[in-house]
Amino acid sequence: MKKVAILQSNYIPWKGVFDMINQVDIFVFHEDVQYTKGDWRNRNRIKTPNGLEWLTAPVKKAPTESRILEIEISNEVNWQQNHYNKIIQNYSKAPFLKEYHFMLEDIYLKNKWTNLSQFNIYITKLIANVLGIKTEFIDSIELKTVGVKDDKVIDICKQLDATCYLSGPAAKGYITEDKFREANIGLEYIKYEYPEYKQLYGDFNHYVSVLDVIFNCGKDSPKYIFQNKFEKIIL
Repeated sequence: MKKVAILQSNYIPWKGVFDMINQVDIFVFHEDVQYTKGDWRNRNRIKTPNGLEWLTAPVKKAPTESRILEIEISNEVNWQQNHYNKIIQNYSKAPFLKEYHFMLEDIYLKNKWTNLSQFNIYITKLIANVLGIKTEFIDSIELKTVGVKDDKVIDICKQLDATCYLSGPAAKGYITEDKFREANIGLEYIKYEYPEYKQLYGDFNHYVSVLDVIFNCGKDSPKYIFQNKFEKIIL
């Protein structure tokens, strides 16, 4: 069986993205679709003593129909240094910050980023490598796809000879299961169910960047990320 997942790139993603990546043989960055403002494409959250805080990568104004791959980062202010400083400051008491500090240097200090898609993909691959994930990565712009929504997903799966597609639960609103059945492609929905770990600053919150897990759990991070839970719809 060859299992595939397809998802837009996110900024320093939460752990659910890496759980999904780890469950499949091929993970496709869905970059040739419309960019959505106020979404996870250019922002994510970290925990601080004052509650959750958004870290937002500034982007240049672009036409509404612009695709993710076309979005450029605005570097009018030194936001990379700012994000680096905030993460260091708020995770200074995390037990494994020093061990994984090299990730922050790699992401924020060694490169100056201009394209959002390239930036997000770089971060995701870097973190996946740190977590020991062996999944193959493909950018959707490498494929000549047809259709929209689930038709496009099926086309990508066919091009990659996938026998099963792992989807996020939010896609239930637009996926037509019969289309996958007719295409002889299995359909599964990931279940985002995770154990808690020792987390800084008050009540536990699952919905923060995966950096929170890594800095708090170190080499034990996979135990709190890789749950491999899913709902089978079509076998």
